[in-house]
Amino acid sequence: MKLVEHFHTGLDAPICLTWELTYACNLACEHCLSSSGRRDPRELSTAECKAVIDELQRMQVFYVNIGGGEPTVRPDFWELLDYAIDHQVGVKFSTNGVRITPDRATQLAATDYVDIQISLDGATAEVNDAVRGPGSFDMAWRAMENLAEAGFTGFKISVVMTRHNVSQLDEFKAIADRFNAQLRITRLRPSGRGADVWDELHPTHEQQLRIYEWLLDNGEQVLTGDSFFHLNALGSTPLPGLNLCGAGRVVCLIDPIGDVYACPFAIHDEFLAGNVRDSGGFKSVWRSSELFARLRQPQTGGACSSCSAYDSCQGGCMAAKFFTGLPLDGPDPECVKGNAESALALVGAGGGQPPKPDKDHSRTGARRAPVSLGLPTVRVPDRPCDTSPLAGR
Repeated sequence: MKLVEHFHTGLDAPICLTWELTYACNLACEHCLSSSGRRDPRELSTAECKAVIDELQRMQVFYVNIGGGEPTVRPDFWELLDYAIDHQVGVKFSTNGVRITPDRATQLAATDYVDIQISLDGATAEVNDAVRGPGSFDMAWRAMENLAEAGFTGFKISVVMTRHNVSQLDEFKAIADRFNAQLRITRLRPSGRGADVWDELHPTHEQQLRIYEWLLDNGEQVLTGDSFFHLNALGSTPLPGLNLCGAGRVVCLIDPIGDVYACPFAIHDEFLAGNVRDSGGFKSVWRSSELFARLRQPQTGGACSSCSAYDSCQGGCMAAKFFTGLPLDGPDPECVKGNAESALALVGAGGGQPPKPDKDHSRTGARRAPVSLGLPTVRVPDRPCDTSPLAGR
């Protein structure tokens, strides 16, 4: 049996665990998959986070992807980073760069078992800031300069591909080469605030072809997080990766309040498996959840099983299908064979609508409004979740 075939039925511990430490964020990106902005007052405490790390160590989880929100605005972030590394749990954390000062960059360069992803969604300020907010390009650039000057090589530049930046793929690669970094491109999903901008931001069919061809030429040097396996239907040469949806099988997400979801891109009650605060903790959720057990059952392929490309694309992304109102055993909304077009046309017919993301931590007025960077005016919040993500940090 091939190794990847074992992944279909799930493993004793996830290969890739994503952990969103906070929903607090200094930005309000248009496509934020977790609709971040405000801190949730129910966040796991420092002690609870350390207990989760202890559990991950016992389960022999090799590393975690830490994100948010912006994880570095948690006052205990650096303490938790050190604690994880001291307990043999490697950390890769995603950041917009707001806290990557020269001193922090020097500290990180001297730390083993840590990797960093700087989020950048445009190779120019014009393209990036239209999605991530005014000033965010310069902030990310300063962070990359600080890391490079500190001697931190091989950090990642993480790009969500949109209709407006596909033409900049070569420029992104040049930026990565300039900083001795590695480019990572991922797929835009209609999750969180991304559901609001999906129609205007997701790449066209022609751009999907461009991404596939570009990855064939550059894929050995570029990471994708297995985002684009649906593009394998375009040709006989598969893109590198697992080529399957790993939700609940080899990946999952822990959110800031300890809820465990099958997929980092499907933060919705339909994909909620349990909570690390429950009896048995994360281990019990991963190994005993009814949802995960169902996801690990053999999949029929549904309407896609008769397609000649099914073995190549495996039906595409579960989250993308769910949030566009398509059946989970149907074609991906960006199916390169066009098999989703008729199904998408029926969505909304008869008064029905696609499921909406049911978690929103956006700051009041944050959606599609200019983003003000820098330290906000100090004020007493009306309630805990309105606390400025930068206050007192």
